[in-house]
Amino acid sequence: MAQLYFKYGAMGSSKTANALMARFNYEERGQKTLLVKPRMDQRDGDHMVHSRIGLEYPCVYFDEMRALSEDELKENACIIVDEAQFLSKEEVDYLVHVVDDLGVPVICYGLRADFKGELFPGSYELLVMADKLEEVKTICWCGKKAMFNARFDENGKVLKEGAQVVLGANDKYIGLCRRHWRAGDLGPDFNGKGTGD
Repeated sequence: MAQLYFKYGAMGSSKTANALMARFNYEERGQKTLLVKPRMDQRDGDHMVHSRIGLEYPCVYFDEMRALSEDELKENACIIVDEAQFLSKEEVDYLVHVVDDLGVPVICYGLRADFKGELFPGSYELLVMADKLEEVKTICWCGKKAMFNARFDENGKVLKEGAQVVLGANDKYIGLCRRHWRAGDLGPDFNGKGTGD
């Protein structure tokens, strides 16, 4: 039976690498997949998903997936969505339709919360609607589990105000444990480069 999965983690937890490995595993076994991401995220180039460790693969944007027929969607053994935190409620509802009515499993990868500790709209909807939730773990500079995303400026100062969405990776964000996120402490060896996805 098809299910909707939400695999979430802080910046630097290799969510995108996991998404690309899942796609590879399906296709290595001769099963077709559809790799999808929201159109707003084009920092890796047009129609590309790219992980910080160098894995990359072409994708379609969510609106292009919506334009596919139900038969075309059913040709896939799995649909894999990267950067799922940027989805809207309507888009998550569409994924529920794909799972429940078309019988196609959907695996979503994304952040749970923003740099202020607030849920992204897509993450909220996925936390409510997903059949399976799984945390993709990484660690803070202190060795504890990183659960929060710190946004920092060019001077290495942790920001707590601003727009919810500012696209970036290593140059703007780092995953921290709750204690260091609350304190705005990027660690003694911080060099102005975070650990984005």
